[in-house]
Amino acid sequence: MSGKHVSPAFLGWDLGGMVVRRVDEIDMSAATSRWLLPEATSEHLQHPWLRPDFTDGANFAMHVHLFAIEVNGRRILVDTGVGNDKPRRIPDADGLRTPLLHRLTAAGFAPDTVDLVITTHMHVDHVGWNTHLTDSRWTPTFPNARYLADRREWGYWASVAESDEEVAQVYRDSLRPVRDEGLYDLLDVPAQGLEVADGVRVVPTRGHTPGHLSVGLTGTRRNALIGGDSLHHPVQLAYPDIGSVGDVDPVEARVTRHRLLAELAGTDDLLLGTHFTHPTGGRVRRADRQFRLLAEPPALLPSPLPDEQCRCVQ
Repeated sequence: MSGKHVSPAFLGWDLGGMVVRRVDEIDMSAATSRWLLPEATSEHLQHPWLRPDFTDGANFAMHVHLFAIEVNGRRILVDTGVGNDKPRRIPDADGLRTPLLHRLTAAGFAPDTVDLVITTHMHVDHVGWNTHLTDSRWTPTFPNARYLADRREWGYWASVAESDEEVAQVYRDSLRPVRDEGLYDLLDVPAQGLEVADGVRVVPTRGHTPGHLSVGLTGTRRNALIGGDSLHHPVQLAYPDIGSVGDVDPVEARVTRHRLLAELAGTDDLLLGTHFTHPTGGRVRRADRQFRLLAEPPALLPSPLPDEQCRCVQ
């Protein structure tokens, strides 16, 4: 690669025998971020270690990005973002036209090469690129992949879709077309988790939704946890009692957050935030009765495509 610009497609974390890349879709607006975490006050945002990466002290923002994992020659995606061309109530997500598929291809994850898609949960910003429009029809974006989700998660949203038109829209354009093609595998995930690929384990982290999963990664040098929406923003490390407007069971979601942070605290494991802005990941440490994130930004990884292709695919 040449020049000063580095596409996020070439940034990631090498865990040893396993590489995790962050592939960006959109930046959420400050208004949407505040709507998602209404309990986060200006006082909370003054917490010193949150500045300047995660807040300016008055506002905060979040990303929507995918994690693309390569291990033993297999290509795995964790969640699929918002998607293009989809009518959504949230302004940040409505009728998008982003170059996400170009970014995935630049990262070495052309849609037809993806082997596995893990759905942490079925909210609108996590399943959108499950499908794309082909001749006015929603078809699976990753036709050679198996899509994985918790059986409880599918059952809950399929039931809600019967009476909620907003959920029904997501079901129609992002979930049912994949199931109709026979590509969705619904899992009964035990408390200790379930290995779905070498070094890749889905673990139940319920509360935000009934079948919410996090993804544990075991490399030869270190481990990582992709937390899904167990944590939306690092302010929830400083104040773990802060919940999200989207938590289906706020009490269980709070218990899950505390448990995850306590398990990660003091270890060398990376916490990778599905909505955390750059630097996205870090190690968890205790700070009195709270926690903090020791940031570990993604590093420049070897280009997955020849240089001339890297420059033209953004």
